[in-house]
Amino acid sequence: MGLSNMQVFDQYVMPATQEILAQEIQKFNAASGGAIVLTSEGFDGNYLRESFFSSLAAARRRVDRNASNSAVTAVDLEELERTSVKVAGGFGPVLYEPSQMTWLQRPTQEGVQLAAEAFAELLLQDQLNTAIACVVAATSNQEKLTNDVSGGANVSYGSINGAHALFGDQSFNLRADVMTGAMAHKLVGQNLTNAERLFRADGVNVVDILGKAAIITDAPALVDGSKDIVISLVANAVIVNNVSDVITNVETTNGKGRIETTFQADYSFGVGVKGYAWDTASGGASPTDEALATGANWNKVTGFEKMTAGVVTIGDA
Repeated sequence: MGLSNMQVFDQYVMPATQEILAQEIQKFNAASGGAIVLTSEGFDGNYLRESFFSSLAAARRRVDRNASNSAVTAVDLEELERTSVKVAGGFGPVLYEPSQMTWLQRPTQEGVQLAAEAFAELLLQDQLNTAIACVVAATSNQEKLTNDVSGGANVSYGSINGAHALFGDQSFNLRADVMTGAMAHKLVGQNLTNAERLFRADGVNVVDILGKAAIITDAPALVDGSKDIVISLVANAVIVNNVSDVITNVETTNGKGRIETTFQADYSFGVGVKGYAWDTASGGASPTDEALATGANWNKVTGFEKMTAGVVTIGDA
């Protein structure tokens, strides 16, 4: 296979993967209502730090025009910082024999397209599952944002509505409920005994639950042992920065009865959760899946719960 096929991978596999991934990202962002945003914008280093000013609601006060003009305590204009973290991943190595393609008389473009589609799909899956794991960990670590009915009750329309109510007058900002396929069908089962039509399908993998879009995906973080988890998110609740440092390598080796070739790729992306900062001390750089799914590694950086990513419902499976 040699140099010519190495050039094929360098020139066609990665550009095709990036193009396919971009198309999938656009479709997902549109379907999710912008709750989980996958973006092609990257950042340098291990972390992305974004500053913002805290709310000045505490500065409002009532004035007594008939009282003496006494001194009042100033409210500091406080600047807060949200921190995203870069996550590293790998693909392969994938082993194949170059003679297989020539033996089957398969065109080179076909193999390139299949490799590109598989790689793009797995990249998108990793980004989505990681984003959900992070926002579930951060949110469920906050008691005021968690409606936990487990230990006697299943997740229902009522318990999801109870979680939405934790946002009070800002509950209308919740854009989407994220749940597994099994959880969605449990809600279907509850609806079958109800005369009202509580949700509808629009021809895509998004349905309407209590006036919110529902993202149906079997992300591991949405099941915790014997518990079901539904996470309800505002716009831009989780932002995934698709860092463009994908590195690929194709290596052809001798020494066996037939020549063998392996394909391998390294990649990374950043994850940030609205209202939270990644704890660079306890969580560290290039974190594991376990660290990302640990709520204590996500520090709430705003004093207002309604300004965070969303709320979570937990119930018996």
